[in-house]
Amino acid sequence: MFKKVLKFLHTLTPAQLIVTFYFIAVSVAVALISLPIAHKPGVDLSFMDALFTAASAVSVTGLSTVSIADTFSVQGVFILAFVLQFGGIGIMTLGTFIYLVIGRKIGLRERRLIQVDQNQSNLSGLVKLLKSIIVIILLIEAIGTLILGTYFKKYYPTWEEAFYQGFFASVSATTNGGFDITGASMIPFANDYFVQFITIILITLGAIGFPVLIEVKDFLSQKNGRFRFTLFTKLTTITFLGLIVSGTLLILILEFNHFFAGRSWHESFFYALFQSVTTRSGGLATMDVSEFTLPTLLVICGLMFIGASPSSVGGGIRTTTFALNLLFLFHFARGKKSIKIFKRELHEDDIIKSLVVTMMAFIICSVSIIILSITEHNHSLIEIVFEVCSAFGTVGLSMGITPDLSIIGKCLIILNMFIGRVGILTFLFLLGTKGAEVNYHYPKERVIIG
Repeated sequence: MFKKVLKFLHTLTPAQLIVTFYFIAVSVAVALISLPIAHKPGVDLSFMDALFTAASAVSVTGLSTVSIADTFSVQGVFILAFVLQFGGIGIMTLGTFIYLVIGRKIGLRERRLIQVDQNQSNLSGLVKLLKSIIVIILLIEAIGTLILGTYFKKYYPTWEEAFYQGFFASVSATTNGGFDITGASMIPFANDYFVQFITIILITLGAIGFPVLIEVKDFLSQKNGRFRFTLFTKLTTITFLGLIVSGTLLILILEFNHFFAGRSWHESFFYALFQSVTTRSGGLATMDVSEFTLPTLLVICGLMFIGASPSSVGGGIRTTTFALNLLFLFHFARGKKSIKIFKRELHEDDIIKSLVVTMMAFIICSVSIIILSITEHNHSLIEIVFEVCSAFGTVGLSMGITPDLSIIGKCLIILNMFIGRVGILTFLFLLGTKGAEVNYHYPKERVIIG
């Protein structure tokens, strides 16, 4: 039986294998969080709620049909933190790291799986990449735990409770998991700018992309002064920061006479900044987002749809995809067939992929919204749109409708979280086979466009 399973796995493409491993991870997570020791006394967690929570944790989304604080025991919280690590860092990254620890050799097949899981374009340096990812993420979480745990002593009576809260807050923010054990997300710290600032840093470090962090580390450690950042890092960083700044400004402007009316400038600024940053994939919130006006909610939906950067802990279409779409529109409008930026020319395949990802993501979210508007007719359209964009972007923000979703609605949200985490391209490649590409072409013919 075991040999048959191995034989079957060898027939799968890397994309199909990655999705299979994520399915296995969700199944294991369901089993772990369903254990009696994971729940508080008297709590009965249904299979659907366990499945939803597990899928949300593996996809590091943060949407939940139950209250994490009221449902899970201390053991359950640590189990959830463990699952968030797999979801945030990547199934193949952690899996391969375990292989290295036990002394197993990393072959070509494993390298191809890492390549797909981390959205890399070539096979070289993948083992070094995953080692760096593990070290950087664990170091960030450790520092975050130390800072928040020490600071939380002013909120909690004992050091144990303070570091317990600080540990989970650090893991949840760094992996962009979006879960909380306060019972009210970041609302208890709405006026504590230090906690918000540290959380913003942790969310950003998790969502900006592992290659960017590694390049920054290499830049800081280089000695000859000739280090050059790659086009990916330049494009990702500018787009990421640009989305945060533009999101903050739009929220400030749109809510100036509404939610921010009567508030001080620093209150308004931190509310807007935190909500802009958390749309990258963080999922934590310092307020009830349903208090925002419709235009602001639509802006947040757009930001969540874009999501985080490639090869990061977040989902969505990704920041570079959004950037390439804008660059393509700009250059096409000027009559240029090639895109040049930072003294480099973008590859045509990357342009095509960015357009495919955006179009497919729009179709998936649109179909999901239409279905949910039928099955969840007791909720408004903006609540449904917000929920779908949050799930696809693996953000975790909600207008409060998640626990009230029907079985069909929950399954559809789970699917969106899953697709958002594994990525549109991996999802599309599920349909692929190992067959060779055809070596013939038909005559080309032009069609009328526009």
